[in-house]
Amino acid sequence: MWLGIGAVGQVLDAPRRGRWARATARVAGAYALNTAIKLLVARERPSLPGLPALTDTPTRLSFPSAHASTSFAGALAYSRLGVPSVPLYALAASLSMSRLYLGVHFPSDVLAGALLGTALGGCGPGARRYPAEGPR
Repeated sequence: MWLGIGAVGQVLDAPRRGRWARATARVAGAYALNTAIKLLVARERPSLPGLPALTDTPTRLSFPSAHASTSFAGALAYSRLGVPSVPLYALAASLSMSRLYLGVHFPSDVLAGALLGTALGGCGPGARRYPAEGPR
């Protein structure tokens, strides 16, 4: 979803295509770093007898939540391009919290993912606040 938002931004906002590309790369970077951390930590997903998860997952690994990481990276990176922050953060929070409801993450997985995504969404080239196109 977040990579798609970035791709649409690149198509529709040609004057800032480079900034959109860098913001989208930060979302992809959040996913890549999240995956590396999951492999290092190797925490198993929640498992309660008689209460299966409500969705399938690609791996058995839980910490941190990739949905939270990419969501908060995207919300911050795209809001700095001028996209209204309230809907972006509402979407990020909803997607992140859904992972708890679905039974595939512990609360600490989601919190760690949100912190990781926020850190990565706000760093790197082109991560400055909107508007940054120069004097008006």
